[in-house]
Order: sequence, then structure tokens, then C-alpha cells
Amino acid sequence: MKKFAGVYVTESAMRQWRERPDRCYSVMFRDLETGKLRFERCGWASEGWTPEAAQRRRTELLEQDRVGEYKSKAQRKQDELTFGRFMEDRFLPWSDDNTRHPRDYRGLYKNWLKPEFETKTLGGIDPLSIERLRKKMRDAGRSDARIIHALGLLRNALNKAIQWRLWSGENPIKAVRLPKLNNARQRFLSTDEAERLLTALRKKSKQIERMARMSLYGGFRLGELFKLTWGNVDLKNGIIMIQDTKNSESRPIFTTSKIRAVLDELTPGEPDELVFTTKQGRSIQWLSKTFGVVLQELGLNRNVTDRREKVCFHTLRHTFASWAVMAGIPIYTLAKTLGHRTTTMTVRYSHLSPDSQKTAFEAVSRFAEESKGTEAEAANNDG
Repeated sequence: MKKFAGVYVTESAMRQWRERPDRCYSVMFRDLETGKLRFERCGWASEGWTPEAAQRRRTELLEQDRVGEYKSKAQRKQDELTFGRFMEDRFLPWSDDNTRHPRDYRGLYKNWLKPEFETKTLGGIDPLSIERLRKKMRDAGRSDARIIHALGLLRNALNKAIQWRLWSGENPIKAVRLPKLNNARQRFLSTDEAERLLTALRKKSKQIERMARMSLYGGFRLGELFKLTWGNVDLKNGIIMIQDTKNSESRPIFTTSKIRAVLDELTPGEPDELVFTTKQGRSIQWLSKTFGVVLQELGLNRNVTDRREKVCFHTLRHTFASWAVMAGIPIYTLAKTLGHRTTTMTVRYSHLSPDSQKTAFEAVSRFAEESKGTEAEAANNDG
């Protein structure tokens, strides 16, 4: 507009205001630091904007730029985005389709993150407020594992906000020390306990007993059994291929007589049909309470307070690994069998094979003695 330097106007072909096309006012100026042209829309005449108001706005922006406080409209919008709006409009709907435990995410957000951070902007979440959340959860008796899950959700959400360019700050979780967690399960079943458990389960639910037997003799995770389809089962070659695992890597499970006995009780279906389903033929979402009832009846967790010592469904997979080591299976082989990316997770079972450590010492001593004799013999021959 000639009378208003740096002010531009556009007439709408669709909007009407006072019996004429509505007009949208924008301003332009050159950034003093970068030399780049900055263009910003102010608003419509129907919203109260006039050429004079747009020029005043341009003057304000020029002053902000002069003192180094100018932020683009996109940056100001980022600064105004609250954690609650981001979670409910963006992150949680995304997590429903892209994470393994969306219900857990929603529960953590509703119970812990929302009360603490809902009205805060993303940039307003600082390490001190995160420390307060951690203390609040600890005072409420929540376990270190639960605290780590809550803070992990916060970290993942803020990382996504940065990745989606909705926020350009630094994740404050980096400055917070997370609790050190030692949740490695130590309890495994004896052969007698395992048989008693399977027998009791079969009386209550054949399906739960079958899944338990598969985990005990195949090292299956519970989630892997829920997702197992007949297309993964190769009865002819005796292999079950586990896909979409916890570590996103496929691994084979060989059908021993114990596992084959379970499969023989079932009627094979189409490749995309699930091996284990609900009574309605749908996918199973969680383990039936029947498993816990049987544990209580057998008294396997009586007077046990340490969760690492309590028997749960995962104990069956842990028992599979423990029995394997006690049978002499090397740690590296077991790691591959269980689907561990490294042996770090598998080393916890090494204490079950103390003879292997003794063998190492004996092997070194034997090597030294044999080498000594060989060197002496060689010296005599040279003489």
C-alpha cells in the first residue's frame, strides 16, 4: 500500500465484508541480523484489522528485531503450545497406532503427567518440575519401574515434538537422573513346580495351560503368543518363526515333542488366523485372571514381597532360559535362542552354570602345563 510502507493487502475471492471483498493485511520488513525479508500476516478487515493497525504492528516487529527479541509467527505459536494440547491432539493419537502399549501411555498421562504439566507450555517444562513429579510418584508409593515409565513417556513425547518441528527447545529430561532399576527376575521353577503349575492350569483352562507350556518349553514371550498366527507355524519342518518381536528381530523356535504336543491339540487355520484367540475368535489383549488364581491356590508366591522373586507368566520364559544354562547351553547360543540382541541380558543366567567358570581356570592351567612340556621338549631336540 503506497501510503503505508511495508504493508500489503490481498482481497479475498470468497469472503465478504460490508458488501465488498474482505481484505487481508500483511507486513514485510528486512531482518537486521540475517538480511532476510520477513513476511507476516496480520489478519482480516472483518477481524478488525486496518492499514493503520498493520503499520503499527510492523513498527512493533521492527523494534523487536532491533533489540534481538523478534520471533516468527511459527516460533510464537510453538511457544504457546501447551503440553496438554500437544499430548491430546498429537502424541496420544499417534501412539495409538505406533506403540506397543498405548493404553499404558494414556494411563500414565492421565494419572501423572497431565496433573503436573497440562497447562505448561513445552518450553515451560524444566528439570525442577520433572524432579517434583518424580518425588510425587515416589511419595505415593510408586515403584522405580513406574517412575521410569512415566519419565520415559515424557522424554519420548518431547522428542517427538522436536522431531515434528512443533518445538525447538532442548529436552529437559536430559538433566534429570533416572532411578537405577534392578528388575532382573531371579525366580525360576523347579521341574516339580512347573509340572504342578501346568497340571493345575489344565484343570482350569486348557488354553492358558497350552500357552504356559509353549513359553516353558519354547521361551515364548506372552505377547508373542498373543500374535502367533498359523502362517508362522511350519509343522512340516518343525519350525515356528517369531516375527515383530520386542527387539524387532525375527527368530526361529524349533518344535520339540513338548511343543508339538500342544500344536497337535489344535486345529490349524488359515495363515493369517491366530493360534490362540478369545472364545469369540478375537485376538487376546491380556492374560486371564485364571493364571493368578492358580498361582494363589498353589501358594507359589506365599510370603514373597520382592517382585523379582514372584512367579508370573514371564517366569516360564525365565525358567526355559535357566534350565537351558543348567543343561550346559552356552550363553551366546541362549542369547540367540531368546532373541536378545546382545548377551548383556543373558549374562544374568551365568551363575547357574558355575562349572563352566571352573572349567575355564582348569583349561588355562592345563594349557600352561602342556605348553611348558612342549617348550622343554623343543629345547632338548635343539640341543
